[in-house]
Amino acid sequence: MNAVADCLALDAVSSAPQQETAAKWITSGDPNARFASVVLPYLDDAYTLARWLIGNRADAEDVVQDACLRALRGIGSFSNGNARAWVLTIVRHTAYSWLHKNRPAAVVPVEDFEAIGRTHAIELDTETPETALIAQEHATLLETAIATLPAPFRETLVLREVHELSYREIAEVTEVSIGTVMSRLARARGRLSRS
Repeated sequence: MNAVADCLALDAVSSAPQQETAAKWITSGDPNARFASVVLPYLDDAYTLARWLIGNRADAEDVVQDACLRALRGIGSFSNGNARAWVLTIVRHTAYSWLHKNRPAAVVPVEDFEAIGRTHAIELDTETPETALIAQEHATLLETAIATLPAPFRETLVLREVHELSYREIAEVTEVSIGTVMSRLARARGRLSRS
């Protein structure tokens, strides 16, 4: 995997001739170079999605590592489309495989969940230590509320609000119709607003 490590150093290439050489190397048929140019730019997004789906930092890291191995094995099948959506699709599939294997009770159909408890948001205009603490508490409550959403709602909300994917990209990643994406997003937002 020296080629992958070499690709990480491409960001440090400063001269134009070196950059042209690096670009030619990446577009070559070398799978490691292709992996570095297609997958590595989206590792932060991959981890964020895995963290929201899995709910545990260490397990999310394991899922991303497994997803990277899957991406490396399948890099030849990538057709130069939307790399971010391709990577997040692999992470999503890997996360659900991991959940089915390690926490089968965590993967429950959306219809089986009841609405989560209600909390009241307080609007404050000035930043004081007290308001900062309240804002931190609200952020924690929001994170907790998002974590309690059914997995399809949670992943759709995270892909839209955290990763800022379009509805079409979310549909591609989750392998559902755009209408289903819009429905899940509306239902997720509705549950959060009732929280």
